[in-house]
Amino acid sequence: MRGCGMFYSLFFVCVCCLSLQGKPPLKKVTAVNKASLIPAGHGNTSAAGFDWGTYLERESSLAASVSCFRHAPLCAQWDDIIVGMKVEVLNTNAVLPSKVYWIATVIQVAGYKALLRYEGFEQDSSHDFWCSLLPVPPQDWKEYLMKKLVGAHTLPVDFYLKLAESMKSPFSVGMHVEVVDPKYISRTRVAIIDSVIGGRLRLVYADQSDAPENVVLDFWCHMWSPLLHPVGWSEKIGHAIKAPGNSDNMFLLFKKPRIVYMEGSFFEEGMKLEAIDPLNLGSICVATVHKVLLDGYLMVGIDGTILNNGSDWFCYHASSHAILPVGFCEKNNIPLTVPQGYDSQTFTWDKYLKETSAKAAPVRLFNADYPGHGFSPNMKLEAVDLMEPRLLCVATVRRCVGRLLLIHFDGWEDEFDQWFDHQSPDIYPVGWCELMDYQLQEPPGLGKQAMLIQTAVMLQYVECRELA
Repeated sequence: MRGCGMFYSLFFVCVCCLSLQGKPPLKKVTAVNKASLIPAGHGNTSAAGFDWGTYLERESSLAASVSCFRHAPLCAQWDDIIVGMKVEVLNTNAVLPSKVYWIATVIQVAGYKALLRYEGFEQDSSHDFWCSLLPVPPQDWKEYLMKKLVGAHTLPVDFYLKLAESMKSPFSVGMHVEVVDPKYISRTRVAIIDSVIGGRLRLVYADQSDAPENVVLDFWCHMWSPLLHPVGWSEKIGHAIKAPGNSDNMFLLFKKPRIVYMEGSFFEEGMKLEAIDPLNLGSICVATVHKVLLDGYLMVGIDGTILNNGSDWFCYHASSHAILPVGFCEKNNIPLTVPQGYDSQTFTWDKYLKETSAKAAPVRLFNADYPGHGFSPNMKLEAVDLMEPRLLCVATVRRCVGRLLLIHFDGWEDEFDQWFDHQSPDIYPVGWCELMDYQLQEPPGLGKQAMLIQTAVMLQYVECRELA
């Protein structure tokens, strides 16, 4: 199974090494382009081109509420949006020389989108339509409501002001940061913010000496991503970095990780645990703490890897959702990926700890905080493909296990599923891409070209597993 992780690693490196032309490319296009199956940029569609309303009805699914996403604009105010409230929208049914706005009633809410019915249609649903509730500047129809719609509810007066405030970012183009090195995930490197879209950052690595000719080495992540740090962070905690830069006092812009109390004992080198594989984010694996850094950070490696030089170790904070106590998978009926040479059917932690003369990291050291969330299986959302982090895809919550969500990318095989924390800044409400004018990756269809892409990707994946 570890071979699959190496396959994903190659995916990760290839994608990060491609220069960005316009909006992010379609999901999995990178690997297929290398096989010369389709021309670059083929099939690009705008964020507004995907019909979420029709898709939700066809899938018989609900969309996760905006209030589930703490980093999303207006998450704290979204509970004010209720079925039955009145809004003003552009009347697309009117054939007139100028734009005409009309009042509509909210029939159903799905993320940032709502199913609306024009005022006056009463029980007639024949002209119901899906529309993004944002951004639609409110018109002055308060007097009309007072006279004609007494008792009706509409958007709060400061709704759009709060939207504008929530979309502000403390990061700006030209700032320097430290971010994970896609070629060696055990180290960071300095990058420059090239663009900011709804809190998502396109980072261009400052050192392009190892980039292929005519290619810009870049990376996408959210401004609150745990992969992103201020310049000087690596030196501060003892993490490896390629060509460190000069600190520019950006520490105040970053969210501080959860405080870890180290009274008594803490993680130690050699301790065993279970961890989400950073190179295959759908797998939870047997892992080892290889190094304890400062400020609660750890270097964790997946047991049984082919590499023995530490280049595939990954930095996790002790409070991370991605490191888990021994026995977590068994307790929650999740397949545990075991080291090469072991049979997953007969593997037991007790036996393995004895064979490796190791001890399990105490359960009390792991982040057990779980405030609850509003997600449930089969809910729809928009999610970043973390193995190709420029891409935001139509996705479904497959499982909920405490803080963890198993996210499935619609139209793709289960092998591409990935584990996310429920507070991850890489998952978004339905309609986020349209709101931010960011390209949404639609589920691949059943057309000849889409089938060719899927077949090529899966053949590479199967070949990798066989080599492993």
